Amino acid sequence: MAIPQTFIQELLNRVDIVDVVGRYVQLKKGGANLMGLCPFHGEKSPSFSVSPTKQFYHCFGCGANGNAIGFLMEHAGMSFVEAVKDLAQQTGLQVPEDDASPLERERAAQQRQKQATLTSVLEKAAQAYVKDLKGSPRAIDYLKRRGLSGQIAKVFGLGYAPEGWRHLAGVFPDYQEPLLVESGLVIEHEDEKGADGHAKRYDRFRDRIMFPIRNVKGECIGFGGRVLDKGEPKYLNSPETPVFSKGRELYGLFEARTAIRQQGYALVTEGYMDVVALAQLGFANAVATLGTACTADHVQKLFRFTDAVVFSFDGDAAGRRAARKALDAALPWATDLRSVKFLFLPAEHDPDSYIREFGTEAFAEEVKKATPLSRFLVEAASAECELDTAEGRARMASQARPLWSALPDGALKRQLLAELAQGVGMGANELLQMWQHTPGGRAPRRPAPDHAAPHADAGAPSDDGGGYYDPEGMSQTAPAQNPRRRYPPSGQAGRFGGKGYGGKGYGAWRRGEPPPPRMLGQRRAGGSRADRAVGLLLANSQAWDSLSAEDHAMLAHLPAPHGPVFVWLESQLHEHGPQPWAALREALRGSEFEAMACTEVEQATMGADTELELTELAGVMDLLRGDALNARAEALAQRVAQGDPSAFEEFKRVNEQIKALKSGQSV
Repeated sequence: MAIPQTFIQELLNRVDIVDVVGRYVQLKKGGANLMGLCPFHGEKSPSFSVSPTKQFYHCFGCGANGNAIGFLMEHAGMSFVEAVKDLAQQTGLQVPEDDASPLERERAAQQRQKQATLTSVLEKAAQAYVKDLKGSPRAIDYLKRRGLSGQIAKVFGLGYAPEGWRHLAGVFPDYQEPLLVESGLVIEHEDEKGADGHAKRYDRFRDRIMFPIRNVKGECIGFGGRVLDKGEPKYLNSPETPVFSKGRELYGLFEARTAIRQQGYALVTEGYMDVVALAQLGFANAVATLGTACTADHVQKLFRFTDAVVFSFDGDAAGRRAARKALDAALPWATDLRSVKFLFLPAEHDPDSYIREFGTEAFAEEVKKATPLSRFLVEAASAECELDTAEGRARMASQARPLWSALPDGALKRQLLAELAQGVGMGANELLQMWQHTPGGRAPRRPAPDHAAPHADAGAPSDDGGGYYDPEGMSQTAPAQNPRRRYPPSGQAGRFGGKGYGGKGYGAWRRGEPPPPRMLGQRRAGGSRADRAVGLLLANSQAWDSLSAEDHAMLAHLPAPHGPVFVWLESQLHEHGPQPWAALREALRGSEFEAMACTEVEQATMGADTELELTELAGVMDLLRGDALNARAEALAQRVAQGDPSAFEEFKRVNEQIKALKSGQSV
């Protein structure tokens, strides 16, 4: 969804960054500002400053800085929209949802209220379980035998669900409350009635060590329970509820956020006990899936906190199968700037036992030597293939195709194509062409009649329809300009959401496939300054942070299609940080402005010289600033002519800015 800039400014004016940061960091008065230990890097003396007057935070140690929205995104791992909604809920503001009906808004409000109520119920149960643990010598002894201290149990909020069918009846005044069933704490049998005429109910968790599952905001959303002695199931999780989904949540992520940033990677393990034990043994950056295979949502959430993920699995067959599923989940997010590795321990060890036997340094060394995604992908592609036979190589080609196609475009994907082709015994171009013509693939797109042969960056079409490239640089001739290129009509640009970014539909203007990411051809004439800014900033997204907040607002308020593209780009950078064009290209796929964005990047990067592109961007921004100031001056001049005395001083100030800009001074 696109959130108006005016609403964001109003929201930031209403929230107090001291309250927002204070939920996560202990702050103390230090002159005009408040100081605390930086949550983004390890330190013993406070260098993290929060300014109540500027509504800004800054760490003098690591350089982290930003406003309240940025803090929630960086520290709590929220997306831009999630952070805005979180702050809006605190201030009582309603986030604009222009494309939602009143009924849909009412349902959304009811859903948010239900979620808040459910987390309150779960939090109350978690507190009761902690209290019950303190009163159970048997449960405490079990944790001690597993090598856990009272301090680590406190950090993770470990508890104990006592024996007995209706223990929670002593925690909640009304055991018949529907929320107890909806939260997953209580099981109800509709077909069995008790003496009171109500359906029979009993506690889901009984005689188990309780692991509260928290979301990135620290709210309790579910539980995992482990039996103390023998029993089945060994682990029992909360069911799916309005606040808990096993496919999206990771155990221990809330507790591991700071350690993940400090150690530079997230360690994904297979169980709750692994996470807690590893935290006590010095690896507080560990998280675990919740009794289910790793999903793409899990991987995406981890990449909000770090650019490096290490999956740890047992070395047995089950561990290999779990790793294979993790590979599938990670492939769409494996950009050139991210690292994914797979650690396989001996079958007789889990991370906890390995560290206790060989020490933390030995385990850290194993992490360093973990199998990189590229090697594991090749191993998975060649699994059970006899490569000394034609049949085995053919099978490898078939198994490799979906794995390679899932990767985002970039240097890693191109290198792997060559490596896979070598294993199959074919040339990279030959393998790619074969994939296009086999069932389930895409046939090569027919070029327009006036197209010449493709350029080196415009070879065979990729399997995912994402554009052309020649992995071996064999082609030499550049294509002519495509006369069929279309932009959406000015009045039909639409908004993000629906059939825009992230939607499944396309605008009515779209005809056939979009242009490729880098189909280098002839530079066209007549492109506007806004066109050029789109191409240069998408191709060099790291330059966005060098622009001022005023520049961001100016670009975001440009007419469609340019303004919405910059709004989208800012949200992408908020969520993922600077990304190469290949990653942004994947995120644009299927959006309403995909064709326009691809074409402008093509035009902006024809020279393939980043330094020149950034120099040109600086000039384009000056021109756009001049356009904005001139438009402002014209509007003020009209107000002055109409007798508005308040506009005159502003008119003079804007004219001074125009003069300064023309003279090359900073405005």
